[in-house]
Amino acid sequence: MWTLWRQTVTGLKVLLVATVLLGIGYPLAVWGVSRLPGLEQHAEGAPLMAGGRVVGSSLIGVDPVPADPARDPFFHTRPSASAPDPVGSGDPASTGGSNLAGGNAELLDAVQQRRNAVAAREGVVPQAVPPDAVTASASGVDPGISPAYAALQVPRVARVTGIPEAALHRLIAQSTSGGVLAERSVNVPELNAAARHH
Repeated sequence: MWTLWRQTVTGLKVLLVATVLLGIGYPLAVWGVSRLPGLEQHAEGAPLMAGGRVVGSSLIGVDPVPADPARDPFFHTRPSASAPDPVGSGDPASTGGSNLAGGNAELLDAVQQRRNAVAAREGVVPQAVPPDAVTASASGVDPGISPAYAALQVPRVARVTGIPEAALHRLIAQSTSGGVLAERSVNVPELNAAARHH
């Protein structure tokens, strides 16, 4: 009986110590590290603020859907493999690539459909559409596009929003990162937020 009581008390002590260390101490330590300068923005999901409210994240490229496709004011991200149609917006709750091989007939058909749809949307010939406009990213929510794809969209966005093309090119430059060692990439959520409040 005494042994059972001693083991019970020891077990409760271990449970109490583990609860304090792992249930309180460890989460507080992780939270404290996330508050260090340079980490806080990413720990909070890199929210994009506009007018005092969160309008998105610079880390998640959810392709915006225009209310009127004929008057589309947005820069668009790369296509998503989870989208129901070739250039439609994917569901960020179910991200991922298609896992289709480069020579797969289904993938080649989707790429051609995307090329034709983007060319029609932007008013250019299909050969002018950059590769990243027609190939889905691995995650489906990649926020970055090539400067060429961003530049292709400038005339349409300028026409719909009334923002001068030169101003849109400046916004693209401000939303571009990379260079010498990394591929240059335009952050679409940041670009759309800047264009919306230009």
